[in-house]
Amino acid sequence: MYKLYLLYRFIKESFTTVLNSTCGECEIPVWEKYTLSIEEAAEYFRIGENKLRSIINKDKFAEFILWNGNRAQIKRKLFEKHIDKMSFI
Repeated sequence: MYKLYLLYRFIKESFTTVLNSTCGECEIPVWEKYTLSIEEAAEYFRIGENKLRSIINKDKFAEFILWNGNRAQIKRKLFEKHIDKMSFI
């Protein structure tokens, strides 16, 4: 009976550890996100943060920008289309 109890505790602790490690910090890959922060977009598109900020400041109401309060979020797919139209940045 004691062995069965130890097995139960082992399984319970293992299951709890697995649940906590997989669901505790669920991170969405950048290429699947709808919007990116300026820092994420700079890394994803390999464009400097200052350059992204200047692009945003040129047209604050561009279709690829989503404002969350005073924080600009880049709509990834629309920004990809915007960049495809450009010859240089």
